[in-house]
Amino acid sequence: MQQQPNHWAIIPAAGVGKRMGANIPKQYLELAGRPVIDHTVERILLHPRIDGVYVALGEEDGWWADTEYADHPDLVRVAGGIERCHSVLNALDALAVRAAPGDWVLVHDAARPCVRREDITCLVDQLQKHPVGGLLGMPVRDTMKRTDSAGVITATVSRENLWHAFTPQMFRFDMLRDALSRALAAGVLVTDEASAMEWAGHRPLMVAGSPDNLKITRPEDLALAAYFLEAQAAAR
Repeated sequence: MQQQPNHWAIIPAAGVGKRMGANIPKQYLELAGRPVIDHTVERILLHPRIDGVYVALGEEDGWWADTEYADHPDLVRVAGGIERCHSVLNALDALAVRAAPGDWVLVHDAARPCVRREDITCLVDQLQKHPVGGLLGMPVRDTMKRTDSAGVITATVSRENLWHAFTPQMFRFDMLRDALSRALAAGVLVTDEASAMEWAGHRPLMVAGSPDNLKITRPEDLALAAYFLEAQAAAR
């Protein structure tokens, strides 16, 4: 009988979040009484389909040790890199001693604390037989504009078949590691895992997720994330 693949998760958390304008990285800012990253890690680590989590942290990170799951036995800390893609590849290299080539890896933003358990389950279920993998997202609803560097509109872009890309993004271990390695070797700094897979010639699948899977980027996003967490808790 063929062994079922494991599902590993990687949370790149070495960024500093310059657009937040805070004196600590945004993943450690307080959200509903806890650091942002505690909410995020909890959503991923405690999901029943996840077999282990790797968190990529900056070398001078002085906050992680005080977080709720820092010493959890199913969580491994690895060194982060200069960019997200370097952090994810570092985690994949560390995971290589445990993961089989066909295992799945879910990469999730540290600053997305509102991801729903049911959306993670949906992603895992829908991609089990997909040859490449895919990611959560949401079809674009608004009119899209393209501008020049001065902010002047140069074109209206059709929103048909356009999606907002979220995380987790889920791909086979060996394919993702190969795609990221080759992209970086070629000097291509991909902004997410799907971009690496696309660059390598693969075609990931978009899986519709909930619009409250917010990425905290600016100060006002904290209040919105707190609202989403409260609404999710009330709906249980």
